[in-house]
Amino acid sequence: MSLILPTVPPSARIISGVAADLLASLRQSPGPLAPARSVVLFVVDGLGALQLRAHAGHARHLVAGVGKKDIAYSVFPTTTAAALTSLLTGDEPGQHGLVGYRVLDRAQDRLVNVLSGWESDGIDPLAWQPRPTVFEQAVAAGHAAFAIGVPEYASSGFTRASLRGAEFVGAKTPAARVGIAYQLAADNPGALVYGYLPEVDKAGHRHGVDSAAWIAALEDIDHALSIAPPRGVGALITADHGMIDVPSHRQVVLEHGDVRLEGVRHIGGEPRMLHVYLESDADRDAVIEQWRRASDGDGDVLSRAEAISSGLYGASVSSDAASRIGDVLVISRGNRAFYDGTAEDQRSRGMIGQHGALTPEERQVPYIRRGAFDVGR
Repeated sequence: MSLILPTVPPSARIISGVAADLLASLRQSPGPLAPARSVVLFVVDGLGALQLRAHAGHARHLVAGVGKKDIAYSVFPTTTAAALTSLLTGDEPGQHGLVGYRVLDRAQDRLVNVLSGWESDGIDPLAWQPRPTVFEQAVAAGHAAFAIGVPEYASSGFTRASLRGAEFVGAKTPAARVGIAYQLAADNPGALVYGYLPEVDKAGHRHGVDSAAWIAALEDIDHALSIAPPRGVGALITADHGMIDVPSHRQVVLEHGDVRLEGVRHIGGEPRMLHVYLESDADRDAVIEQWRRASDGDGDVLSRAEAISSGLYGASVSSDAASRIGDVLVISRGNRAFYDGTAEDQRSRGMIGQHGALTPEERQVPYIRRGAFDVGR
C-alpha cells in the first residue's frame, strides 16, 4: 500500500506561527499582522476554510472581503488538544507534547485523555505541556493577557496546560465573549486577548457539518463577530482544525478476530487518527504489514519512526512527545473512521462530524483579519 501524505506548501501559513505573529504586532514589529494597539485572537473551534466557503451564505460577515488565500493550515493531528495548544504556544505537537486526543501514559500503562481527562486521569498539566504559552510570553514582555471562554472551562486541566498566564473570564454566549474580548482590548492598551468559540465544533460532532444545527451555530458565530473591533485593535479569526462528516457506512469497525488487533495492547488517538500501542513482545513490522494489507484504501499506516522522520509532528520531537506517539499510526483516508469494536465504550460511533486526519477539510482553516490587521494587506 502506498502512503498518501499531503504536504503543506512551503509558503503556507501554519497555525503554530500565530502566537509569534500576535506578539510581533504588539511589539510594533513588521510581520504578517500589522502593528496594533491591542490584539484579539478568536478561535472558532472546528470551522474549516472549506466548510466556511461552502456555507458562505450563512456567514456573510465572516466571509466579507475574504479571498481564497486567506487560509492557514492546522498541525497534525488535526484535533483540538494538539492544534489549539499549537496555536497558543507557537510550538508544533512534537514540542508541546499533546500529540493526540487519547495517548498512552507509559509510566502507568494506561490511556489518558489530554483534552478533558486531566483530573480523572491524574495527569499534571505543567509536566505534560511544559512549553510557555503565548500569554506567559506576553505577560513577561509587560502586556496584559486575557482568555474569554466557556465558564465551566475556567479551572480545567486543559486550560492550565494551554491558557496559563492569562486572566480567564467566563461568558456563556458567543456574542458575550466577543463583546468582552473587544472591551478588554480597548480598556487595556497593549493587551493580548483570546476568545474561544466552540459552538460550531459541538454541533458538527453531534449533527454533522451540513446539518441545520451546524448552520445555526455558524450563523450565531457570524452574528457575534459582525461587530468591528475598537479603533486601533487588531482581530484575527481562525480555527484549530476543520471537520468532515463520517456516515455510518464509512466506519471501519475492528471486531474480535480482526487480524489488526493481534499484538495490540491499547488503541488510542481518535477514529480519524489512531495511536496503536503494541504488546512488548509483538513483532512491530508484522503488525504494520497486517494493518496495511487489511486497511488498504481506508487509511495510511505508519510506524512511529516514519511519522517522526516525515515531519508530521514538526521539525523536532521531544522524548516525552515521542513516548506518547503510538507504535503504529493509522491516518484515515477520505471520510473513513476506525473504531475498536471490542471496547466497552462505543459512544464515539455516534459522532457524525469528525477530525484528526490530513484531508483539506480538516487541515485548512480560515485566516481572517479585522480592524488594525485588515489595513494594507
